[in-house]
Amino acid sequence: MEEIFLKERETFGSRLGFILVSAGCAVGLGNVWKFPYMTGKYGGAAFILIYLVFLVLLGLPILVSEFAVGRSSRLSTARAFHKLEPEGSNFHKYSYMGMIGNYMLMMFYTMVAGWMMYYGYVMATGKLSGASSDEVSGFFSNLMTSTGTMTGWMIVAVLLAFGVCSLGLQNGIERITKVMMICLLALIVVLAVHSVTLDGAMEGVKFYLVPNLDNIRAAGLGNVIFGALSQAFFTLSIGIGAMEIFGSYMSDEHTLPGEAVRICALDTFVAVSAGLIIFPACFSYGVSPDAGPSLIFITLPNVFTGMAGGRVWGTLFFLFMTFASFTTVVAVFENIIASMMELFRMNRRRACVVGAVFILLASVPCVLGFNLWSGFQPLGAGSTVLDGEDFIVSNLLLPIGSLIYLLFCVTKWGWGFDKYLEEANAGKGICLPRTLKPLLQFVLPILIVVIIVQGLI
Repeated sequence: MEEIFLKERETFGSRLGFILVSAGCAVGLGNVWKFPYMTGKYGGAAFILIYLVFLVLLGLPILVSEFAVGRSSRLSTARAFHKLEPEGSNFHKYSYMGMIGNYMLMMFYTMVAGWMMYYGYVMATGKLSGASSDEVSGFFSNLMTSTGTMTGWMIVAVLLAFGVCSLGLQNGIERITKVMMICLLALIVVLAVHSVTLDGAMEGVKFYLVPNLDNIRAAGLGNVIFGALSQAFFTLSIGIGAMEIFGSYMSDEHTLPGEAVRICALDTFVAVSAGLIIFPACFSYGVSPDAGPSLIFITLPNVFTGMAGGRVWGTLFFLFMTFASFTTVVAVFENIIASMMELFRMNRRRACVVGAVFILLASVPCVLGFNLWSGFQPLGAGSTVLDGEDFIVSNLLLPIGSLIYLLFCVTKWGWGFDKYLEEANAGKGICLPRTLKPLLQFVLPILIVVIIVQGLI
């Protein structure tokens, strides 16, 4: 039965499709509402340099690990370990945690994707044109209390994403994500060029990119290093099989490290370019840049309302944010769908219907957490259901999952380093040197454990 299933498995139509779809999964909200703020706060270009070192040393090998497990098994995280692990191994038990991670991520990410679509509509229709800063802030606060509006746009995001997935890998996910990613890259360039040409924008560029040792000293070198380490780790969406699934669809023509480098480069380009949109615009209009939802839904709309042609630029920005969030949603949905197809022998369409119903129901608590269930504060005063779900995914499931993927690939209790290296280096392109074995076996697991412990403190 498994052999029949594997013969019917789809593959990417092109190398570009694989790279853009995988990059679409990596590129997400953290690239925009966290990375630029951390860069400005922790020393500008100096922070970026530290971040890139950790991205290469930590993020890249784990990404390669996920791709290797996927390409070798030709299965999703639900079944990959079952096929590759040696007899007597228990790595297959992680499959369930990986699947939980995908579902839990989508329980709040779909709602936030709905926010982006809604604000794109708001900007395009001019509902915030001429609004004061208090009115912009109040508009977002009103959205948080509007159960119907949040639920409606969450439903739109879920149905659209599952609709794309229902069309298949090549005809739906690859074709549509390629268009969205190309548009995303074009939009971010246009927005960044416009932002840096505003009056007073260079002060924002200097704050963002010029190395600032005073900021490093103020924040503390340890905090800067750990911030760069954490951002490099989380930016690629590794650990729950969201990348592994695309490894299972790729060809053997190119090496995995080479493809991973390209994906990391695209992810970093988007993150750095986002800062070139945010800081010049904020400094030009005398607005203090923030992080998180307040940056996206309060700070930047305030900037756009005071900007010449702000309605157009605001619409383009939220279109960019919609593409960034939507590509991630589609990618994770594909992992959910593939897992259901493998576990329950469903066809794609039925898996999409079942998955959509489950995600729609599972996303409701996050919506209600801002209004009807606001009294439930899982992480203390002021926290919401979203904060609790995000904490579980970001601080537990992603790092633990990454540790498991890494240990599976480089230890004798799992797949083994030799098999991992053979799979990673199959094809043309950059190869993973054998000399990295001590780094992968000892140093990286320790770093991941540090991230887990720090995240729980």
